[in-house]
Amino acid sequence: MKRDLEGLPVVRAAFPRTVRLVTTARLREAVLKALVDTDAERTELEEIESATSTRLIAEARGIAGVPAGQLIAGVAHAAFINASFAYAKPREPNRFNGPDRGAWYAALAVETSLAEVSFHMTAFLGRAGDFHAVVDYAELFASLAGEYCDLRKARKHPALDPDPALGYPVGNTLAKVALARDVNGFIYPSVRHRGGTCFAVLWPHAVQSVAQGAVYRLTWAGTSKAEIERVTG
Repeated sequence: MKRDLEGLPVVRAAFPRTVRLVTTARLREAVLKALVDTDAERTELEEIESATSTRLIAEARGIAGVPAGQLIAGVAHAAFINASFAYAKPREPNRFNGPDRGAWYAALAVETSLAEVSFHMTAFLGRAGDFHAVVDYAELFASLAGEYCDLRKARKHPALDPDPALGYPVGNTLAKVALARDVNGFIYPSVRHRGGTCFAVLWPHAVQSVAQGAVYRLTWAGTSKAEIERVTG
């Protein structure tokens, strides 16, 4: 029997290589190492950090919207996967996740991911009133497979409205239904990169075989257009 989600098709598909961009600050060696002289001191600081880190708290006992049993362990880059679900923005939901649970957003091509992160960072700088910033983003490749709600032929769906105030509430409502139905997430046409394909993965276990790729530098030099250069890889 063919599955659907609120009238949208649910497809079973596999994508061996998708790309997500994260700021390189997340990839650097723990800052605690520079603050201590001995392993014992580092252990003490790590205990303090574990009491305040949202990801570590979520992994240990869960947080609102993310039960600990849903997070993963024992695989490469598990911390990055778990962090994407543990760190949500209470005042700034995304297209397919709300204030108490994050998601793993990715794309088929790095150009699409660059367009997406550039849009959101530019919007942030605009709110701050200062278009001066330099941010390095690293590729995280991942394999995705399973059942996804497919919006690729539904470009006019309200969840894909370019205006976050209009599209995001609809997308969040869909995400709640998808979570209740154990659907892995969404495949959808990029709103910020014409011809691009994006993913919003709703379950940590659905993100597989994560590996790091190249680093890209985005520079805003006084205007809302970012200059993009590949700096490593």
